[in-house]
Amino acid sequence: MSPQPLIFVTRALPPDVNTRLLRDYRAKLNPDDGTYSAEEILEGAEDCDAILCTPTEKLTADLIERLPESVRMIATFSVGHEHIDLPAAERQGIRVSNTPDVLNDATADIAMLCLLGAARRAHEGQTMLREGRWVGWATTQLTGVHVTGKRLGIFGMGRIGQAMARRAKGFEMTVYYCNRRRLPPEQEQGAIYCESAEEMLPLCDFLSLNAPASDETYHWLNAERLAALPDGAVVVNTARGTLVDDDALIAALNGGKLAAAGLDVFEGEPRIDPRYRDLENAFLLPHMGSATVETRNAMGFKCLDNLDAFFAGRALPDGLV
Repeated sequence: MSPQPLIFVTRALPPDVNTRLLRDYRAKLNPDDGTYSAEEILEGAEDCDAILCTPTEKLTADLIERLPESVRMIATFSVGHEHIDLPAAERQGIRVSNTPDVLNDATADIAMLCLLGAARRAHEGQTMLREGRWVGWATTQLTGVHVTGKRLGIFGMGRIGQAMARRAKGFEMTVYYCNRRRLPPEQEQGAIYCESAEEMLPLCDFLSLNAPASDETYHWLNAERLAALPDGAVVVNTARGTLVDDDALIAALNGGKLAAAGLDVFEGEPRIDPRYRDLENAFLLPHMGSATVETRNAMGFKCLDNLDAFFAGRALPDGLV
């Protein structure tokens, strides 16, 4: 009887996912949950049949080409896959899977939290209370931006963008979207398609970034596009930090062009631009879009479903290459 496949797991997994993993596979685990270097990944992958990784590991072409020949699959605990060089994996005959669909609602919930938190000055209110500076109610205290009935622009109308649009309808918002292509009416949910960012941005009291990271979206929100927004707009980013030019966004927040921003992701995270910490009108979260027990379990189970399919010789449910 052949032994169970050996899986190299680069980060600690949710308990329920770990239980299933250890039931069905042998595994090399990360007991400290620290981030591995490239050399540590290569060492950990020795004699392993697959790698279960996360976005905190950068699987570059060089690293993938140096992986042990025993490694035949990479399952990433994420929807995004910009941390994996897919062409290099394909050249090496290594299959790759991700975890789509299961984190749409959790991430859209956080996007709406960022929108509301930024618009209603939640950070300033929390700070005032926790520092003992609240002396009572006043008519002009922490007046923010009204949300209900306003205009929301969504850049990237994929699964999460559509989930955000559904939530916006509960606030009676008019939704516009800019996407690589127009969606079928049933997916638009009444949202209005804009063929270009230039058409959409002047209509956005609120702008939500929901597009994937790519060469095309790198620093998409730059000074020129920020200038096209109405004065006093609110920007929300729960996609990837690389979509935003930090210099331009910080200047817009400091200069009064924007009323506020709600950010769950940052370029270079966790080492974020320190200037954000000094901005009262920035509502900041530590990349927690998918951070619910249910969602993280579902993501882990997706990884295992794809590993199960691979080792059984079946098509990967969520194969990328």
